[in-house]
Amino acid sequence: MSSGLQVIEEAMLASGAESMRKAVDYLLAARKPEGYWWGDLTADSTLESDWLLLLLWLHPPQGGVWTPPDEAKVARAVRAILAKQNDDGGFHIFADGPSDLSASVKAYFALKLAGLALDDSRMIRLRELILEMGGIQSANSYVKINMALFGLYPREHVPSVPPEVTLLPGHVLYEMSSWTRAIVVPLSIVQSATTDAPRPVPAGFTLQELFRTDVPVSFHQAESFFSWKSVALLGDKAVKWWERSGVSAGIRAKAIGRAKEWMLERLCHSEGLAAIYPSMQYAIMALDVLGYGVDSPERREAQKQFDALLVDDGERFFFQPCFSPVWDTAIAAHAVGETGLAPASTLRPAGDWLLTKEVRRKGDWAIKRPNTEPSGWYFEFANEFYPDIDDTAMVLMALRHTRASDETAYDGAMRRGVNWLLAMQSKDGGWAAFDVDNDWDVLRDVPFADHNAMLDPTCPDITGRVLEALCICGVDRASAPVRRGVEFLRKSQEADGSWYGRWGVNYIYGTFLALRGLRAAGYDDHEAEVLRGGEWLRSVQNADGGWGESCESYAKNTFVEAGSTASQTAWAVLGLLAGGDTTSESVLRGVEYLVKHQREDGGWDERLATGTGFPRVFYLTYHLYRQSFPTLALAEFMKLKNGSKEGLG
Repeated sequence: MSSGLQVIEEAMLASGAESMRKAVDYLLAARKPEGYWWGDLTADSTLESDWLLLLLWLHPPQGGVWTPPDEAKVARAVRAILAKQNDDGGFHIFADGPSDLSASVKAYFALKLAGLALDDSRMIRLRELILEMGGIQSANSYVKINMALFGLYPREHVPSVPPEVTLLPGHVLYEMSSWTRAIVVPLSIVQSATTDAPRPVPAGFTLQELFRTDVPVSFHQAESFFSWKSVALLGDKAVKWWERSGVSAGIRAKAIGRAKEWMLERLCHSEGLAAIYPSMQYAIMALDVLGYGVDSPERREAQKQFDALLVDDGERFFFQPCFSPVWDTAIAAHAVGETGLAPASTLRPAGDWLLTKEVRRKGDWAIKRPNTEPSGWYFEFANEFYPDIDDTAMVLMALRHTRASDETAYDGAMRRGVNWLLAMQSKDGGWAAFDVDNDWDVLRDVPFADHNAMLDPTCPDITGRVLEALCICGVDRASAPVRRGVEFLRKSQEADGSWYGRWGVNYIYGTFLALRGLRAAGYDDHEAEVLRGGEWLRSVQNADGGWGESCESYAKNTFVEAGSTASQTAWAVLGLLAGGDTTSESVLRGVEYLVKHQREDGGWDERLATGTGFPRVFYLTYHLYRQSFPTLALAEFMKLKNGSKEGLG
């Protein structure tokens, strides 16, 4: 090591220790009284726009005039939407991102409905931008479906979402991703009720000004007649004929009944259907269609859970797409535990709380794993039909630090959690988010599949985290599941040395987790995959010493740089350390970036989205990422450096 780097390293060891202590103090102070962590989870303007659509559904116009139940709240929603408008008039789906057509159409609908004048300069710019981008015809399928519910887009030219999918043999419904099926089932009920009788809109309300005369309103046709997409489009035409014919009534009624049963069953033991915004919204609309009055227990509970997603504190107005307490708690507890600065008694309340969130009943995952003992952890406060693999892995790592007051309960949960993870490995050796072998590619060609999340495929980021969790929880590194997971990571490495990140932005996230998984599995850090991964991370470091990556990486299918963020810098440092790099200038400058950009109170600021919902469609900002991951990176750096300090220089 050069003398210059040695000076930097010594400085980082001193300042890093202080920075880590402040970070731990910050996180411990941020805990809830019950011992868990829960940060805000924010997204784009589409959630507020969709809320106004829901209001119109629940409170239809009277005498052609729409009067919302709370005009002051609507006004706050309008301000919140407009605050996210880009200079070109459109609306982005991530901070600093380009205007997105579908988000812009949703915003236009919401703002016009709320009474913003069409000659307002903001509406003029928005309308012109939408037309320039292809008009409403070029928006995604869910925008068109929503507009067609109110007769604002031709029903014959939007995808059909038939409730008969619940009757198809072979568990076809469960070949869709968990979030898709939780959206599709209630939406199928809603769409069926409006096929021939759209819901009313205010007198004279249209979106005709958003249609371009030179763009067809019909589906984009398949490039080849001999393709699955062509078959899917023919299938959609068949469904529409089926709906118009008189022969469908009996089967349609049976299908709606089955969809109703499916939805009501999953409203139990959950805080809203699948505990995510779109499903919860459509569930309320479906209950309305099915005749559940506003005072029925089902409607009251569904509305209560949906309303809880709103943050309206006088200064801020936004809807959260869901809650993230289990996820936030697991990451924060693991990070604090890795520092060694908090005694077990301090973290034990988090462990006790996490044990109460273990799933002990079978959910959708059991369709493909019927003989597996229920376990796993979900993301939210309650979502027992949908434990997820990523959360479960993270919780298991956190519990090793927190332990629990009841050691017997702790041991049982750890054993069940590990066994559940092992059972949820897909046939390609990787792990997905919620399901096993959810990879039926033909479903990507279904007309309503352009939300880019029809499937739940295995991915490097979750596979890396699961490998890390399994190995530190005692699973033999030489076991077949671990070896298959390692092979999955080897095969999924990108040509440039990075790994794709499905649930975090993007290649930095995937690479850091893949490298940590390989290290935990005992993979030699001199192997080519590890060396190439580390070299890639060093190659994309920003001049300020940090790392940043834009959500545009998903659209470009390659790394797109962005300003440095605390979370992505931490991921890169963690990835390099996992790859055996403890002395490079890149690592030292990355740690230096975290130290220099830490606030006096021990926290970090971060404005850009680093979480991923649906690539190219929906992104997330986890407000605790900026605190937990830098804490973990500092802990890892300090442990590795202190462990080898005697031989430095």
